[in-house]
Amino acid sequence: MINRLVIENLKHRKLRTTLSALSIGFQVTMILAVAGLSRGMLQDSMNRAKGVGADIWIKPPGASAISLSGASMPQSVLKYFRQVPHVRLATGTAVQPIGGISTITGIDYDEFVAMSGPFRFLEGGPFQSDDDVIIDQYYAEQQKLRTGDRVRILNHEWRVCGVVEPGKLARLFVRLRRLQELTGSEGKLNQAFLKLDDPRRTQEVVQYLKSQPELAGYSIYSIEEFLSLFSMNNVPGLKAFIYVIIGLSLIIGFLVVGLTMYTTVLERTREIGILKALGAGPMDIVGILVRETVMLAIAGWVAGILLSVGAHWLINTHVRANLQSEIAPDWWPIALAVSLAASLLGALYPGLRAARQDAIEALSYE
Repeated sequence: MINRLVIENLKHRKLRTTLSALSIGFQVTMILAVAGLSRGMLQDSMNRAKGVGADIWIKPPGASAISLSGASMPQSVLKYFRQVPHVRLATGTAVQPIGGISTITGIDYDEFVAMSGPFRFLEGGPFQSDDDVIIDQYYAEQQKLRTGDRVRILNHEWRVCGVVEPGKLARLFVRLRRLQELTGSEGKLNQAFLKLDDPRRTQEVVQYLKSQPELAGYSIYSIEEFLSLFSMNNVPGLKAFIYVIIGLSLIIGFLVVGLTMYTTVLERTREIGILKALGAGPMDIVGILVRETVMLAIAGWVAGILLSVGAHWLINTHVRANLQSEIAPDWWPIALAVSLAASLLGALYPGLRAARQDAIEALSYE
């Protein structure tokens, strides 16, 4: 009987019910989208780091482990690394931000290919001149570029010489020497990679390098250690940002449901009076509003999941060169808990107000 009354009340006010559910859905979408973006970006970075094919990853003193760029190291240090026992290959790259979170990476083509394996070209081929740029498939699709097109980056015009499959460290590659000239960083690298003759000796070589006085302050990681850094806990401010989004979602849900339920109580004053005249107690009235609130929250949660799936598709279809998203089903219960908590908090005052209404006054309400 009560459940039928609740359902009929929601059906009777279709527009308000729909808008309220969608408002709750948007807060759920905010949470799921941020979680999905965080996970997708980190996973994409991990996949590209694996694509280098290195056993050891080295960052200069003062550089953040997973930053887009950072402090520089002398390129001559590669000669030192090549003389270390069990090091078969050593190469380095220069990284330069080009706007937002996008970067361009300078490589020694032959050294990089020797370490990571050949690029898989979808169009074109390797560098032919100092002003050539290799781009990956995602960047080509997002920017609508093909082999032979011209693109202006770092206030310099480049010719797209090839489009490659994604998954090798970066989305844009140019010749290392040319990027160093354009950025005034001749002879400087942002990171170095070592490949060993026997990967089983990785920890042994890492410990050896860390013990050398010449490398004091350098961050030296095995590839497994480096990949483990790609987590929400290790990205500065990411966890705090997610908490801020959850907090905003709570506030939005509280306000939306609070306003909806408060208006509902005012509109249903006579109905509440009739229920009380028929013997309904304060807790019965509160129970009706709570059930309506829970149904709104669940409907909003479902809508939020569907909206987040749509956002995931849009991101990975149209802007995947800059952003990567993953569907995060383990965050669905968290989003449900947040939407329920916010909705019930919002319904608290209207529910108590309805429970305190006098039956006679309610029946005489116009």
